Amino acid sequence: MFTGIITGVGRIVAIHSLGSSLQHGKRLTIAPPQGYLQDVGLGDSIALNGACMTVTTLDTAANQFTIDISQESLSKTAGLDTEGAINLEKALRANDRLGGHIVSGHVDGVGHVSFFAQTGESWELRVTAPQTLAKYLAYKGSITVNGVSLTVNSVTDISAGCEISINLIPHTVENTALGSLQTGSPVNLEIDTVARYVERMLSLENLSKNGTSPA
Repeated sequence: MFTGIITGVGRIVAIHSLGSSLQHGKRLTIAPPQGYLQDVGLGDSIALNGACMTVTTLDTAANQFTIDISQESLSKTAGLDTEGAINLEKALRANDRLGGHIVSGHVDGVGHVSFFAQTGESWELRVTAPQTLAKYLAYKGSITVNGVSLTVNSVTDISAGCEISINLIPHTVENTALGSLQTGSPVNLEIDTVARYVERMLSLENLSKNGTSPA
C-alpha cells in the first residue's frame, strides 16, 4: 500500500529481456537518489510511476536495484519500458503519515496528457482518461498520475472518456518526474479506492432493485 507521495526520483538505467519471445517480461535496473536504499531489503515493494514492483536484487555499493516486470504489466502501464526518470515511492509503514490518499500501486489504465503549461506560479496538467475510468473521476476527487496523489480540479466528459484538469504546485513539479511530461505523453492512472467501492455498492443496489442477482 502507498500514499501517492513520491519519496524520490530515480532513473531506469538498463532494461534486459527475461526471455527471447514477445511473451517474456523485462528486468529493469533502477538508480535511485543517493541513500535511498539504506532501509530497503530484498522483496520490498517500491512503486515505479505508480506500479507496485518487488525488489529482486539490491546493490547498495552501486546504488542500484532491479525489478522484474511481466509482459502483461508492461502492456497495461506506461513509462516502464524505456530508460529515463521515474517516480519512486516505498511501501507505506503502519506508523507513517497518510499524506496523500490510499493507493494500491495497481494501475487501472493509461491516460494521455492533453495539455501541460505553466499558469502563474503553478502548472495546469490536463489528462484524457479512458472511458472505463471516466465514471470514477469527480471534481475534487483523488487521482494518482504516475504514482503521484493529485486532486481533480475539473472533469469534462468527451466521447473517448473524460478530460481532467489538475493543478501542480512548483514543489510537485520540482520533486517528481511529472515536470518532464509533454502533450501526448502516456501516464499511469489509478482511481481512488473509495470510488471503486462506491461503484460496486451502487451496481449491486441497482441489480437488487431490478430483481436480478449478480452472476
